[in-house]
Amino acid sequence: MISLYDTLTGTVRPLELRQPGRVAIYACGPTVYDEPHLGHARGAITYDVLRRYLQWRGLKVRHVANVTDIDDKIIERANREGLTEPELAARWDAVYVEAMEALGVLAPHQRPRATDWVEEMVEFVEGLVSGGKAYATSSGVYLRVGLVPGYGDLVHRSLDDLRAGAGARVEVDEAKEDPLDFALWKAAKPGEPTWPSPWGPGRPGWHIECVTMSLGLLGDGFDLHGGGDDLVFPHHTNERAEAIAAGRGFARHWVHNAMLNVDGQKMAKSRGNFRTVGDLLGEHPANARAFRLLVLQTHYRKTMEVNAKAMAQARSAAARLDAMARRVDAAGFPIDDPPGGDGAGWAALWAHTDANTGTQEAVFEASHRAEVAETAFKAAMDADLGTPEALAAVFETLRRANAALDRGDIGAAAVLGVTVVDLAEVLGLPVSAQDRAARSSPGAGEAAAEIEVLVAARQEARAARDFAEADRLRDELAALGVTVEDTPSGPVWRRH
Repeated sequence: MISLYDTLTGTVRPLELRQPGRVAIYACGPTVYDEPHLGHARGAITYDVLRRYLQWRGLKVRHVANVTDIDDKIIERANREGLTEPELAARWDAVYVEAMEALGVLAPHQRPRATDWVEEMVEFVEGLVSGGKAYATSSGVYLRVGLVPGYGDLVHRSLDDLRAGAGARVEVDEAKEDPLDFALWKAAKPGEPTWPSPWGPGRPGWHIECVTMSLGLLGDGFDLHGGGDDLVFPHHTNERAEAIAAGRGFARHWVHNAMLNVDGQKMAKSRGNFRTVGDLLGEHPANARAFRLLVLQTHYRKTMEVNAKAMAQARSAAARLDAMARRVDAAGFPIDDPPGGDGAGWAALWAHTDANTGTQEAVFEASHRAEVAETAFKAAMDADLGTPEALAAVFETLRRANAALDRGDIGAAAVLGVTVVDLAEVLGLPVSAQDRAARSSPGAGEAAAEIEVLVAARQEARAARDFAEADRLRDELAALGVTVEDTPSGPVWRRH
């Protein structure tokens, strides 16, 4: 079974499930007031890959990711732009959803919005107040942190250590009993949206939003809470404290992904290296898949580097996946229709394994290699989501598939090729023999037909040893943005 680093215990330990065969995951979602940036994308892809892998291993996953649609930054920007907070939040929420879809991130099973849960939040806070764990002042309602056993355990610091630095990350309020006490409910301020409560009009604090929604949707003792490592303190620490103070079982396992650098430095608008998902996708049509591959090449708990060279290398690596698929497809085994499908190519694998497609011994060997690759892939992913090692197993199998094609062992290449496709799909990296640009562009069918005619004419010229005409046709194809790969099974074209 998979083991993951648990921030609370500071160890890599097995993911122990509340209910066998089922995994309940809560991953902190966006505060929707601006464009999603590459840090958001890395976090979303991390939990997308975890979910995909758990599902591939046969577990039933329930994935919840919230939307914070009321917040100081939302209020400030809405006022600046002359919008209501719901109008602003709806706009940026739609942008976020579209960006994640473009990156191939599966939509969570539920996306609760904070403003839909205010009544439940008020009820949660009422319980803390009535139990003596929270108190009201003129500015709001605060949790008595000193009454929470193990308050600093998630960040591995004592209360005294946290108090010493309280001014840095905790709001200072002289009415509070303890500098670490934090707001469960914020009293109304002029011009801000408010909701009714026993303590007067106001709005919920940030942390009470997530604890209420996670417990409300997933129940006590849900399996895994995820988010970026910038949320460990104060957000996740305070979520956990609220649940403990209420006597509720909270997350059994805490997973946090690291941040990223752009051009060697922490991403920041002041440095001029702040990159949004929209920026990334607008720079190159292949960047969505390439960025996911770049995320996979770095372990989720390590700082990731993004720069132009790394993105170019990732695009090239992703293109190699499709190039192999095209070669297998051209050899007569449509890789987009894997074993178990309805295609005659795969159903007839053994019937076509002869002197022209390689030996059955080669297919047996390839099957063994495929099993070895899958075993290595599982071992890597089971060991704290080791995507770099899992990806290495995929590309080693890719290399073997190309080598088999070079030898003319087409059946062996087909077995290895479909293994590459299957394992890459687990990581959210779709592989196809079909040209992506041709599928998505207007007039794609007509353009592809024209290219096929030119490729066939070039092949005829080469067969007739009319190399000048073959070169002319190659240049004409290049002008159309097409590269032709000459393989033992015939020419294969792709757009570059």
